[in-house]
Amino acid sequence: MAEQIRQMVRILNSDIAGAEPIEAALRNIKGIGFSFSSAACNIFGCDKRKKIGLFTDEEIKKFEDIIKNPTKYGIPTWMLNRRKDYDTGKDLHLTQVELKLSREFDIKNMKKIRCYKGIRHSYGLPVRGQKTKAHFRTGRTLGVKKKVKVGKT
Repeated sequence: MAEQIRQMVRILNSDIAGAEPIEAALRNIKGIGFSFSSAACNIFGCDKRKKIGLFTDEEIKKFEDIIKNPTKYGIPTWMLNRRKDYDTGKDLHLTQVELKLSREFDIKNMKKIRCYKGIRHSYGLPVRGQKTKAHFRTGRTLGVKKKVKVGKT
C-alpha cells in the first residue's frame, strides 16, 4: 500500500509543503540554513531526499526538538546562530519570532549605548561600511516632489 503524502506539515509555526524534501523544507523555517538542516538530517538518520509529508507526527516532533536543542544532539556551537548571547552568555539557536525579536533588541541596545553601529542605525545610514552615495538608499524616495498647485475658486 502506497503511503499518502500530507499536503502541509507544520514545524515550529511554519507551514511547509509536504512534497518538499526534508533538507529543503527545513530551510523554509527562518533561522535555519543549509548546513544546519543538513546536520539535523544527519543526526536524525534519515534520507535528505525523503518528502517531509511522509514523516509521522512523532518524527516531526523529534526534528523540532533537534532544532530547539541542537547542543543536546551534538551539533557544534559554531553552527548556532546566536553564540554567547548578550544577556545570558549561552550559545543559542533561535528561530522565527525569537530571532526577529533578539535582532530588534540588539539594535535598540546599540542605539541606547550610542555605539557607532547604533548611531548609524538611528540615522538610517549604512552600518557595515558601505558608501553613502547610492546603494544604501533602496526603498527610499529619491529626487524632488513637485508641489500640487491648488486651483482658484
